[in-house]
Amino acid sequence: MTRIVQSRVPAPASCCSRQFQLLERRSQGLAMAFRFISLRRSRFTSGMLVRALVAGLLLASLGWCGVLYAANQSIQGAKKAEDTGFDGDAPTAILIEASSGSVLFEKNADELRAPSSMMKLMTAEVVFNAIQKGDIKLTDEYRISENAWRKGGAPSGGSTMFAAINSKVSVDDLLHGAIIQSGNDACIALAEAMAGNERIFAADFMTKRARELGMTKSTFGNSNGLPDPGNKMTVRELGILARHIILDFPEFYKLFGEKEYTWNKIRQPNRNPLLNSMEGADGLKTGYTKEGGYGMVGSAVQNGTRLIVVVNGLEDPEDRATEAKKMLEWGFRNFETRTLIAADQPVGYAKVFGGESRSVKLIAKTPVKVMVHKNGSDKLIARVVYSGPVRAPVEAGQKVGVVKVWRSGNIAVETPVYAAEAIGTGSTMRRAIDGASELVIGMFRAGAEKL
Repeated sequence: MTRIVQSRVPAPASCCSRQFQLLERRSQGLAMAFRFISLRRSRFTSGMLVRALVAGLLLASLGWCGVLYAANQSIQGAKKAEDTGFDGDAPTAILIEASSGSVLFEKNADELRAPSSMMKLMTAEVVFNAIQKGDIKLTDEYRISENAWRKGGAPSGGSTMFAAINSKVSVDDLLHGAIIQSGNDACIALAEAMAGNERIFAADFMTKRARELGMTKSTFGNSNGLPDPGNKMTVRELGILARHIILDFPEFYKLFGEKEYTWNKIRQPNRNPLLNSMEGADGLKTGYTKEGGYGMVGSAVQNGTRLIVVVNGLEDPEDRATEAKKMLEWGFRNFETRTLIAADQPVGYAKVFGGESRSVKLIAKTPVKVMVHKNGSDKLIARVVYSGPVRAPVEAGQKVGVVKVWRSGNIAVETPVYAAEAIGTGSTMRRAIDGASELVIGMFRAGAEKL
């Protein structure tokens, strides 16, 4: 069934749903015509009127397709290989178009697994963010403690930048060591200097920052991904993190594409196998632990399109590299970017409570783009979701909600929508009529639901 997200808003209001049906369109321009169907629904709980987010539904089809209607269509789960034309071997995987965040393929994308050294992306992001905010500088020097040296340095036998015990290393060099050489000692040194110890860094820095980025499932027990029951991430959230780093820290992202780094007179190559085997590959991170298996987060650009791939749980490092490359090549070969809604073009209308106008036009400030199959076989469903009715006055440019686009049953992209115009407060009579109307409709619906 169609999923409706609910929230409480100040009275008076009601739950109102708008569904937009996209009529058949037989052109590649994807111009859209709308027919509006108004639905209302509300109920009383302990004498208080509970309102829901208003949902609007527009249905689209690419190519020579007829009218689609899916008001009650189930939207669930990852697409199976036979549905997408891709046959993946990784236990968990996701392929994302970086610009829009459009998901091209996913398999068990929300399953929590040990991220191994891929978790170093979270440590790197915390440091990038602190530098951007001015809390620390690239030239700051941090001491390599005995703990960092023993657990993550030469004596550990794991991946290390070979920083000497009690030496002082700049933040810039520690980032090179953590990203290019996957140095556990570099991550521990950063965590200890910024938070006092790894546990505090994992709980108060990494977890807090992850939640700010919308990563609700990830948990962290240390800074580097070494075996710890607290280290859990999904490939979807690793993809979210990678996309954020690529888009918001372009200067720092260049580190992920450097093919080697020398520290303490020891030259080490970047562990990412895609850098030397695939055109346009420039990041991000590999990982392995016995608990998590072999995994990697990779990214490449071809013909102006950037894709991000995340795989985890494979049994062999060669399978990891092969799977990631195969998925990226499949994405570049079979998809192209199409504009569904141009910037500043009408997306729909939101109902207004107590305003000079009964509704307000909604626009997206940036184009709503989605990756679609080149053969034009995709069916798109877009739903405008907003909390309403929107209470007047409404300012031009005020964020009202989002437009969510599904491609063949999977969420592909989500873009904010804004009021295209200002709506002033209506007369006392207008507000009274709106209030009475919402109250009557709410009571009617509440009564009907009891039948």
